[in-house]
Amino acid sequence: MTIFRLKQLASTSIHAAGAALWNYDRAELIADGVVHIVGLCFGLVAATALIVLTAVYSGPFEIAVVSVYVAGLLAMLVLSATYNLWPVSPVKWLLRRFDHSAIYLLIATTYTPFIVQLKESYLAITLLFGVWCVAIFGIWLKLRYPGRFDRLSIGLYLAMGWSGVMLYDAVVKTLPAIALGFVLAGGILYSFGVIFHSWRRLRFQNAIWHGFVLLGAACHYTAVFDVVLAS
Repeated sequence: MTIFRLKQLASTSIHAAGAALWNYDRAELIADGVVHIVGLCFGLVAATALIVLTAVYSGPFEIAVVSVYVAGLLAMLVLSATYNLWPVSPVKWLLRRFDHSAIYLLIATTYTPFIVQLKESYLAITLLFGVWCVAIFGIWLKLRYPGRFDRLSIGLYLAMGWSGVMLYDAVVKTLPAIALGFVLAGGILYSFGVIFHSWRRLRFQNAIWHGFVLLGAACHYTAVFDVVLAS
């Protein structure tokens, strides 16, 4: 099988238990591939720049925190590209588990550099601990029961992503206005993109969904970048 075969469907073997239909034509697959390749290239450059600038302008602790964020960002980009560009096969449905798990990891690692700025807030530290616990649970769920709790996972993604509103007052006082704006913009883009993720009948919905993911990730990256330079 090649990635460009028209209207590919998932295997129904035991290796693909719980797998969703992979039903995209040549143009859709090319569009999604372009989105992933562009996102991965920009992500690698942006991640390198962030690490270097953090090393220049901040200390070892900040470097460690930013490295956690960069690891989550690159894991999401690499696993998403690998899964979505891989031909339909039992391996693809194994990759699907890791691709969906990486979303939990990205959310938790994205929260980390922001909440570290609120280290004097016990509520913030508790929230960060809770986000990581939910992320670990979500990853376990995806790896152990692939395809069985997809709706629950979407709910967990959104709940984790917007749980930071509980820290609104502390965040407004601590984060730069530009960073806060990009954090909110990223959350809105991710949330709006879920509509296209669920809109299976829409042509190019997968490429559109991944486009929203990249835009949301770019907004959050910009916010992290601003926080690092302002610290």
